[in-house]
Amino acid sequence: MATQADNSSPKKEAHKEGASRFRVTVVGSGNWGSVAVKLIASNTLHQSIFHDEVRMWVFEEVLPSGQKLTDTINRTNENVKYLPGIKLGKNVVADPDLENAVKEANMLVFVTPHQFMEGICKRLIGKIKPDAEAISLIKGMEVKKEGPCLISKLITDMLGINCCVLMGANIANEIALEKFSEATVGYRHSKEVAQRWARLVSTSYFLVSPVQDVEGVELCGTLKNVVAIAAGLVDGLDMGNNTKAAIMRIGLREMRALSKLLFSSVKDTTFFESCGVADLITTCLGGRNRRVAEAFARNGGKRSFDELEAELLQGQKLQGVSTAREVYEVLRHRGWQASFPLFTTVHEISIGKLPPSAIVEYSNSSAQ
Repeated sequence: MATQADNSSPKKEAHKEGASRFRVTVVGSGNWGSVAVKLIASNTLHQSIFHDEVRMWVFEEVLPSGQKLTDTINRTNENVKYLPGIKLGKNVVADPDLENAVKEANMLVFVTPHQFMEGICKRLIGKIKPDAEAISLIKGMEVKKEGPCLISKLITDMLGINCCVLMGANIANEIALEKFSEATVGYRHSKEVAQRWARLVSTSYFLVSPVQDVEGVELCGTLKNVVAIAAGLVDGLDMGNNTKAAIMRIGLREMRALSKLLFSSVKDTTFFESCGVADLITTCLGGRNRRVAEAFARNGGKRSFDELEAELLQGQKLQGVSTAREVYEVLRHRGWQASFPLFTTVHEISIGKLPPSAIVEYSNSSAQ
């Protein structure tokens, strides 16, 4: 693919005299954020259109050793809490000051839990460069009175900058170990900007394809987490692969139908990209949403998702349950619950209104 060019060269490519280089800041430092930094840092060293240094905003934490997380990252070149054992790149600088981390950047990579993004954007209003471009790796949405607001639109509306999205079949720890993976960059207008983002993150083991469908790409990454909760419930109930495959098919159908109802511009072909069916498969087989939902079902729904999240994820955040609630709010507001029984059932199970077994009762009565 053209998007992976230039990453193997040990030296920076020639750069035009006087041309300014793009400075990159990654806003977020969890598991996926740390992997994104690793990908980006290896490319900024080898491509002269980018400034070598990559800043990473870190929400400061004190480790059990008593040391600050940012100090440890800068000393060891490793995020010992969220991505232990993986070197991020010597050109990565962890910064606990959000405004300082972004002030020089004209390429902003957002990768935090989606429920924190509105607050982060509020802090950044008027603090970023006017020519900055953004990309969101965040899977989730905000629900407001007027309807759903995708994170890319939240960033654009609040910060006044263009925002692409990157989604795909990307379990972070596998990419950290440099196992082959693909992803999709969704863009709205400029293919040139999308290709620059692809160039920033693509490597020989991480291939990125641009698609002109921001909403479709982002909704795939968001909605698949709800289906992953359903798949985990099926695993926890020991229902087997046939049932799980049926749930995944029904889930993909609801993902596509809801996306096209919300945004008429969404393309059918997007669901065949890495952000679509591939991401759905990998998340239903091995993601954190599937894992926690399995534990929820094995406990008969008697332990809450919040409790299991704290126990199993060591500080990482579960996206599927909050997304299921947000999707349900959209469905309820528009009277669409009956048209999306899987999405509705996942939410009702997650709040304790239905038992975990309702997920297969649904699949028996509502599959089409």
